[in-house]
Amino acid sequence: MIYKNSLGTNLEIFLPENYLFQSIEEKNIVNMPTEEIFTAPNYLKTTGIVYSSKPLEYQGSIIEDFYLEFKNGKVVSYDAKKGKEILQGILETDKGSSYLGEIALVDISSPISKINKIFYDTLIDENSCCHLALGQSFGECVKEGLQKEKEELKKLGLNQSKTHVDFFIGTKDLCIEAILKNGEKKIIMKNGDFKEEIL
Repeated sequence: MIYKNSLGTNLEIFLPENYLFQSIEEKNIVNMPTEEIFTAPNYLKTTGIVYSSKPLEYQGSIIEDFYLEFKNGKVVSYDAKKGKEILQGILETDKGSSYLGEIALVDISSPISKINKIFYDTLIDENSCCHLALGQSFGECVKEGLQKEKEELKKLGLNQSKTHVDFFIGTKDLCIEAILKNGEKKIIMKNGDFKEEIL
């Protein structure tokens, strides 16, 4: 998938074999009223640059206006107008903390987004727009992943880490384009919203 917006984001993310998008846990819809859908990327293949679209509250500190540049999945450069040292601490937590563990799709017209307020609480703010996460991935994002050990998941491309930190990339002009195995391209999101034909 390719993510682009006017902030300067130009990021290409690859998915592992047998990936699954998740949105429900048994009969309970998670993250209501937004109905976020999420999956895990192949952590070794992300390339490009992404800019944050909202401040990130992390353990009582704020990180603002930051970017991350990825090469072969790993963050190779970064900066922030505020909280750079906090961001550095996240990235240096362990070997997996400078790789992605989650990609999440959230419509910019979600109910939380329409409130037009930053709560400085990730569990709420992540429901306002698309986001990514550094660190630990979710085993349920590949077929039969919950039955696999950590090393098996890692071999499939799912990141392993002691941390999981969501940050926000959704904007009103975000475009997400999927490139299928046969080379066909499909727009998943345009101007921050899901394309009607995929709903």
